[in-house]
Amino acid sequence: MSTLSVFIESPTVPLSPKRKLLAAYTTDKNFNKVYLGGKEYLTEDGRCYMFPFIWKIKLRMADDPTLTSRYLPISGFPEFTRSTTELALGQDSPAIIENRVIPDALHFGAIQTVGRSGAVRLGAELLRQWYNVNMGWCGPVYLSSPCEDSLANTFRAAGITDVRHYHYWDPEKQSLAVEKLLEDLEEAPELAVIVLSASAHCPTGTDPSQDQWKLIAQVMMKRRLFPFFLLPAQGLCSGDPAQDSWPLRHFVSLGQELFCAQSFSHNFGLYGERTGCLLFVLKESTTLLAVQSQAESMVRTLWSHPPGIGARVVTTVLNNPAHLAEWQEGLKRIVEQGMLVRERLREKLRVLGSPGCWDHLTQQAGMYCYTGLTGKQVDFLAKKKHIYLPADGCLNISALNSRNLDYVAESIHQAVTCNL
Repeated sequence: MSTLSVFIESPTVPLSPKRKLLAAYTTDKNFNKVYLGGKEYLTEDGRCYMFPFIWKIKLRMADDPTLTSRYLPISGFPEFTRSTTELALGQDSPAIIENRVIPDALHFGAIQTVGRSGAVRLGAELLRQWYNVNMGWCGPVYLSSPCEDSLANTFRAAGITDVRHYHYWDPEKQSLAVEKLLEDLEEAPELAVIVLSASAHCPTGTDPSQDQWKLIAQVMMKRRLFPFFLLPAQGLCSGDPAQDSWPLRHFVSLGQELFCAQSFSHNFGLYGERTGCLLFVLKESTTLLAVQSQAESMVRTLWSHPPGIGARVVTTVLNNPAHLAEWQEGLKRIVEQGMLVRERLREKLRVLGSPGCWDHLTQQAGMYCYTGLTGKQVDFLAKKKHIYLPADGCLNISALNSRNLDYVAESIHQAVTCNL
């Protein structure tokens, strides 16, 4: 009888760059070490932020004898999918009024998912199996360059082999490469899927203006391209949830079919609850019902039933005027604090005489700050200054606080002025 495992041929998958970064930080014994690569919004003392009223909602839920631990429906908590659809599209959206999304008790048009990653994967599965099915479609899907490193693998894991990139960032100008972006869309084959960040683009923190979005929509409609929106932190870009979802609403106003992957981790502080939603807007209600049924069938084999607590918290906030007002005010405070930190970092670098223009730090928005640092400069910060951020120079702006901002700025100054 063999003593070897039947999995003996399974290779070990290398750690992802982010996991390597966190491991290096964790094992670093230096007292001044700083970790700028996290995904959570942090408080001044470095703790994961939670809205105070959301904490109270959770406590009330724990004491509510009417709430049970029963499974949610496969498609999710009905009030949640209705509320989040209205949050994304607006209550007066033509998609809702014209019945392309049906926000009723049957919650057609939206599926509660296990975070945004679950929404993207479910959307990818739907595209692979039912998008342009007569042509045996398996791509291309276009992602922005740069983008989150997990996106390409998510689409490939669903069987979409043709994953490409479109220009998004101009590293020389430290700004959006809108002309090249439009050129890439013009050259994309008809029916290609284009993944778009509605706001707070990760990792650049840079979004098209409304006029630029109109040009993007115009080209996509002309070329018959399918938009797959990402809405990972609605409200944490401008402080106004409606403004942050404006690109999505604009596409819908033009009658464009689309998918949208929503997440409520950052903007509700629900990281561990894995609360997301896949929203789909389609032209025909009969088609919508068919896609909904296919999505539910896929969910049955992916996670079967979504988590309940996060969905109930989000639903409570969005349907209670007092909580909704608190949430909106909280978003504004977070955004204002983030902009203040950006201004302090830029001003500190200016006072230090750091070469180059650092205005892009305050021209960006959202949680992520694309510094423009090179790989060598990032490596210098880790090895010499014990400051850890991803190789692309993107940092979590909330990880900067009154205790470490000066040290980080001085270290960046050294990184860009020393001969590496």
